[in-house]
Amino acid sequence: MPIFIVLSKLTDAGFETLKSKPERVKEVNKKLERMSVKMLEQYTVFGEYDFVNIVEAKDNLTIMKAMAEMISRGTVRTITLSAIKVDDLIKELKNSFHSI
Repeated sequence: MPIFIVLSKLTDAGFETLKSKPERVKEVNKKLERMSVKMLEQYTVFGEYDFVNIVEAKDNLTIMKAMAEMISRGTVRTITLSAIKVDDLIKELKNSFHSI
């Protein structure tokens, strides 16, 4: 299944929720799973974003719908990137250039 990197930035409301109920992070992960988005890795980071999430979803539409649901709550803003494993890229490049 396709892999996506989701960069998340909490809003002020999101920080209030995190402060008052830190376990909410895990509850959101369960909600994502019910929307067919599997959390593979999750990190809290310092800098421009607050979380880096590596997730798996069946397609672009599935991840878009899940992120729209999360963003609509007003507690987080996200940027979602499609990711390809380097080994898969190398394999595809070798195959495509050998067939020319």
